[in-house]
Amino acid sequence: MKSIVSILLIFIIITSCAAKLTARKRLQLETQLKEMVEIDQVAAYIPQGKYKELSKEQWHKFQDSVFTTNKMKVEALFTKYGFLGFDKVGKEGSNHFWLLVQHLDKYPEFQNKVLKAMATEVKKGNANPNNYAYLYDRVKANAGEKQLFGTQLTYETESTGRAIPKIGLADSANVDRLRKEYNLEPLKDYLNQMTTAHYEMNKERYQKMGIAKPNLY
Repeated sequence: MKSIVSILLIFIIITSCAAKLTARKRLQLETQLKEMVEIDQVAAYIPQGKYKELSKEQWHKFQDSVFTTNKMKVEALFTKYGFLGFDKVGKEGSNHFWLLVQHLDKYPEFQNKVLKAMATEVKKGNANPNNYAYLYDRVKANAGEKQLFGTQLTYETESTGRAIPKIGLADSANVDRLRKEYNLEPLKDYLNQMTTAHYEMNKERYQKMGIAKPNLY
C-alpha cells in the first residue's frame, strides 16, 4: 500500500512540475505567440505592402502556409500545456493564443478541442469570455449551425450592405442577455459598428449603388 501511495505522490509531483512554467519559459511563450500573431494578421487580412504584388494563387499559397505552420505550433503548445490562459502567459499572451486558434478554420476538430478546454478556463476566470464567444460562434458557423452570440458575420452586399449573423441565431430572443454575460456589447451596436466598417471599406461601390451612408439597424 505504501509503495502505491509513494508512486502516486511522485506522479503528482512530476505532473505539477511539468505544468509549472518558469518566468523565462513564460516569456519565451509570450514572445513566440506574439511573433506568430504578427504573421497571422498579415495572412488573415487583405494583401498589404509587398503582398499586393502576389497573384491570387500565390497569396492563397502564402495564407495556407502561415495557417498550417501556426496550427502545428499551436497544437504542440496545447498538447504540452493545455489551454494557455492568463496564469500561464498573461492576458495578452492568452489572447494571442486564442486568436491563432480562431483563424484555424481548416482544422475544425482542433478548434473544437480548444473550445472545450477554454470553457473550463473561462469558468475559472482564467480566459477572456468574449474570446470564447467568438470561438464558439466560429465553430458553429463553420459547421453550418446557428450561432449563440452572433459574432460571425456576412454582409448583404447586393442590397443594403448590412452586417448579419452568418447562418443565423439559435436564440435571438435571449442573444443580448447571453452577450452581456460574456462581456459583449448589445448585438445591434455590434452589427452597426461592423456595417459602418464594411461600408467604409467598400464606400465607392455602395455609393454607385445609391447607398450614400451605412444602412444601420
